[in-house]
Amino acid sequence: RVWGEYLKSRGYERGVVVDTCPYCYTVRDFCRDHPLGTYVLGTGTHAVAVIDGDYIDAWDSGDEVPVYYWEKRWR
Repeated sequence: RVWGEYLKSRGYERGVVVDTCPYCYTVRDFCRDHPLGTYVLGTGTHAVAVIDGDYIDAWDSGDEVPVYYWEKRWR
């Protein structure tokens, strides 16, 4: 909740990843579907940065399943 409030104060808006296939849509899939933009994905236990279709993490989290995301809205 704390980092969500921080992101909101920095111009990010929260969205939910549609769970039509709750265990098969991965961070890697999200990156493919969002080739432009700045995002922070939440998996429920982890956060992953995505910038212009590339995920940035301390380890290879491409197979993790995102539950929600924060998207940077440039105004």
